[in-house]
Amino acid sequence: MALSRSARLGALATAAASFCLIAAAPGPHPGSDGVGDPYFPQLGNGGFDVRHYGLDVAYNPDTDRLDGRTTITARATQNLSSFNLDLQKLEVTRIEVNGRRAHFTRKGDEIRISPRDSLRKNKNFTASVTYGGVPEPLSGPIVFGSDYGWMKTTDGVFVACEPNAASTWFPSSDHPMDKAAFDIRIKAPKGLTGVSNGRLVGTYDKGGQTVAHWRESRPMATYLATATIGKFDVKRGKTPAGTPIYVAIDPVLENSNNVDVYGVTAEVTDYWSKIFGPYPFEETGAIVDDMPQAGFSLETQTKPVYSAIRSESTIAHELAHQWFGDSVTPDKWNDIWLNEGFATYSQWLWSEHKGTQTARDAFLAGYNSRPADAPFWQIVVGDPQRDTMFASAVYQRGAMTLQVLRERIGDKAFFKLLPAWAEQNKYGNASTADFIRLAEKISGKQLDALFETWLFTKGKPAL
Repeated sequence: MALSRSARLGALATAAASFCLIAAAPGPHPGSDGVGDPYFPQLGNGGFDVRHYGLDVAYNPDTDRLDGRTTITARATQNLSSFNLDLQKLEVTRIEVNGRRAHFTRKGDEIRISPRDSLRKNKNFTASVTYGGVPEPLSGPIVFGSDYGWMKTTDGVFVACEPNAASTWFPSSDHPMDKAAFDIRIKAPKGLTGVSNGRLVGTYDKGGQTVAHWRESRPMATYLATATIGKFDVKRGKTPAGTPIYVAIDPVLENSNNVDVYGVTAEVTDYWSKIFGPYPFEETGAIVDDMPQAGFSLETQTKPVYSAIRSESTIAHELAHQWFGDSVTPDKWNDIWLNEGFATYSQWLWSEHKGTQTARDAFLAGYNSRPADAPFWQIVVGDPQRDTMFASAVYQRGAMTLQVLRERIGDKAFFKLLPAWAEQNKYGNASTADFIRLAEKISGKQLDALFETWLFTKGKPAL
């Protein structure tokens, strides 16, 4: 059938427009080598979103050597010619993308991977990295002057990675913005127990080794992953309200400090479930190791790691993090008060619940004990800077902010706000601005001045 002149011109115009659209479509280009966090600019990576990590790690305590294979399942968020992963120190021997060997280069802690075929936007892909070596813990002023990350113990290893040490033992997009599900298989000599996040899928022996397979099906930030290995006495069961619980304690510690870690963990988990909303994960618990060199505990998802048997108040703090920090995770590290201020305030709520001290009295004790010229009041809690992101003010003044908020909006609104915050941002990321908006919405009050004074202004606020 012949076309009229006008029809031919219309067809040519349509074809030209289609060509322009095709020509304008962006071709594949490299993903960025970081997400742009102001404290850690090269942590995390751009161009993709990790959905799942499959970690297979084999550890030899005699040599401290780790051999691993990590398989990442991700979705491309742009057309990718190459992409980066974070890995510190360890040697990479092979990388495959979608089952085909890929070229890679190394610059510092960044691995740039070039697949044989470009990766299309919105399509899933897999990347498998084979690597090994002796992991090195990190040190410096960030975490209380302590080493952190992969830390050797007398019988294994203690693994606590906040904020930037997950990539010391597995290749990853090592930033809290890129949360994913995990399957973690830990191979260690028989007689040692490998404990990780989520629930234990199963164990099996292979030669002189035992493999423990753990699965965390809820989204998890990389810094919350652990693969702690050692001799442990394990107690399993359910809390009185029915949440599965798994507590592993180094036997050399069991009679120290007179704290029933299992009983307190069960009691606190159930109480926070009433105050903050349903427990967000499949299992609660604790990993208690003999690691005196680490002067801290960490809220690793589902099972906080403790470097000794810690107090009931510390257990309350770390378990509060399961809601505030683990389920609801900050967008960027400058919002760390959303983790630590909330968990510290939870300690005050626990004391209030137990009848030992009200949160108001805890607030006044901290406020009155620090003179106006104390360095404590010079930390800007809402943006504390990288090397002071775990300063005591982030914890204590962060908690003070919540007490001032409680008194400003009243108990009814405040105890509606906490579970609403946990539920609205469950398994996701959020910012200080998000919290302020929700607090104003629930309370019906304008709160900018309160937060500006307590989070973003140096100096001791007047009461």
